[in-house]
Amino acid sequence: MSERTTHDSAPSSSLGDSIAVGWDDRGDELPPADWGRRAGSRRTGTVWLFALLITAMAFGHAWLSDDLTGRAFLAWATIFTAISFQALPFLVFGVALSAALVAFVPTSFYRRFIPNSPNRAVPIAGVSGALLPGCECASVPIAGSLISRGVAPAAALTFLLAAPAINPIVMIATAVAFAGQPEMVLARFVASLLASVVIGWIWVRFGRADWLRLPSRPTTPGASKWRVFRESMLHDIMHAGGYLVVGAVAAATLNVMVPREWLLTVAGMPIVSVLVLALLAILLSICSEADAFVAVSLTDFSPTAKLAFMVIGPIVDLKLIAMQAGVFGWRFVARFIPLCLVVGLASTFLIGGVLL
Repeated sequence: MSERTTHDSAPSSSLGDSIAVGWDDRGDELPPADWGRRAGSRRTGTVWLFALLITAMAFGHAWLSDDLTGRAFLAWATIFTAISFQALPFLVFGVALSAALVAFVPTSFYRRFIPNSPNRAVPIAGVSGALLPGCECASVPIAGSLISRGVAPAAALTFLLAAPAINPIVMIATAVAFAGQPEMVLARFVASLLASVVIGWIWVRFGRADWLRLPSRPTTPGASKWRVFRESMLHDIMHAGGYLVVGAVAAATLNVMVPREWLLTVAGMPIVSVLVLALLAILLSICSEADAFVAVSLTDFSPTAKLAFMVIGPIVDLKLIAMQAGVFGWRFVARFIPLCLVVGLASTFLIGGVLL
């Protein structure tokens, strides 16, 4: 693609117009074909590395099976297995829908329903996140593609936050994890949607176009839609599945290894417990289709603290920070991440205090 022509934007021009200059010829790929890593020989090395890891685990189990019978280990294994197998069906279904969204839905579909006015576009983009499922791995490139087509950045960013937080798969998974607690499902939906819309409106008021740096790379020949679907699903299931396993390991370890007195001390502090689980959500970077199963296992913490875990995770975590920096640049991340964290926590305290 040719180098973008710079224009001096008038004060009255929208952020979407100033960002979209020079991107009109990119077609309807979602995400654009020139984004992401190119396929290479490293895939073979990854397969062999995974095979060696599985082999080592099998031999380790054979050698240590007689020693792994302690009550603590059995409790850890039970919690880990329960979290993983409860969340796996929702994770696979969510990744499949996300891959279909990337491969088969053109950008024009979104622009048809998003108004030109950023103030009106923000809540519509937030509600669209509840209708069009997509995990964190897909929401970042989708938001960048929408901005490059002229959609107001505030609306695209609102969709980026809302889609992985309140889409149907996430809500169903939350209802299954918190069976018999419909107030927790409602609280997650309202708090996440409120945080996404408020962040979008703040970006309308204070956001600047030069804080976003979209990729500008030579266009490569596009693959077929089915190939995009297959590769997107394989990529997301490997990454999201890995984060699920890490989260399940951490939750099981937290339940078994950490002295219960410590958990009771932290869990008994209303504000501190919320901040601790928010920090845990950032560090674990669990896929939003699976985080409810980890949250429900933290039985010593208050409902508001569990809500913070589920609200903060899909909008601020380590993998999202890395992905947003790669797509939009570090100048954007340095401003957007603190905003998401502050608004997400405020929304959690507000909705948790009213509904939980």
